[in-house]
Formats: sequence, C-alpha cells, structure tokens
Amino acid sequence: MASKKETDSAEAKKKKTGSKKSSKKDDKLKMELEEMKVQLAEQKDKFLRLFAEFDNFKKRTFKENLEIRKSAGQDVMQAILPVLDDFERAKKAADDDDSIEQFSEGVTLVYNKIYSVLSVKGLKAMETNGETFDPELHEAISEIPAGSDEMKGKIIDTIERGFLLNDKIIRHAKVVVGK
Repeated sequence: MASKKETDSAEAKKKKTGSKKSSKKDDKLKMELEEMKVQLAEQKDKFLRLFAEFDNFKKRTFKENLEIRKSAGQDVMQAILPVLDDFERAKKAADDDDSIEQFSEGVTLVYNKIYSVLSVKGLKAMETNGETFDPELHEAISEIPAGSDEMKGKIIDTIERGFLLNDKIIRHAKVVVGK
C-alpha cells in the first residue's frame, strides 16, 4: 500500500491538472461570453439604426403623401381658372351702369357656389390692388405713372387675378405697377 504522503501528492497533482483544465475551460467560456456580448452590442446597434431608418421612412412617406394630396387638384384648379376669369368679366360687364345686359340671379348663385366650393378645396384669390409689388407673387404687365408718391411701387390695377392653392402659388397675378 501507498503511504499517506504518496496519496496526498497524487491527489495534489490531480487537483493541479484538474484546476488547470477547469481554468482553461473558464478562460474559454469567458472569451466566448465576451464575444457574445460584442455580437449582441453589434446586433443591438444594427437594430436601432434600422428602426430609426424605418421610422424616418414612415415620416418622409407620410409628408410626401400629404403634399400629394394637397396638390392633387392643382391641374384641375388651373384648368378652371380661365372659366372663373370669364365669369368675373361677365359679372363685371353686367354690373356696369352702361350695360344693357343683366347678370341673372341664378348665374350669380352659380358663380358664388363655384367660388365657395373651390375655396373649401384650398383655392384662394390673391388681393392685389393697392398692395406693394412683389415679384414672387405678381407678374408686372406694365408700368404707368403713379398718381401720388405713395402709389409708386404699388399695384394700380389687376389684369388677371393670382391664385393660391393651399398657400402655394398656382397662378401669379398679372398687374399694372405705378412708377
């Protein structure tokens, strides 16, 4: 039989080799854990970036759709504007004291109804007479001498009214400016 010293030394050797093996396993597991943490952080970052990108896409698409809806009727509105101009000229001619023609009440109602329907859809006529000339809003057809100094650079007469659709210019006003 082996002596007690021999058994103790054999057990100590086993513990050393066992602890070396378990130490290597622990180190390996720690390294794998660190790698997994790094991968998780990368995946989390990718997810957050993708989520933010998708959220921006949704917002951008919503804004684009809103703009499209606002300006969807622009072509129709621009096609109707000459008809409104003709209506206005006819009404002005009929309202003139020298005119023998009359603008019937029914036609006046139709005229008012067209304007009210179009204004509900976002169409708004520009008020120009007496305003300061703004090349962003107005198109100067001609210049005439102003009656007074305060009328210089101001709009004397409107040849063709300008219109806004949802606060966006769809037709510039054609005006006569005082100089």
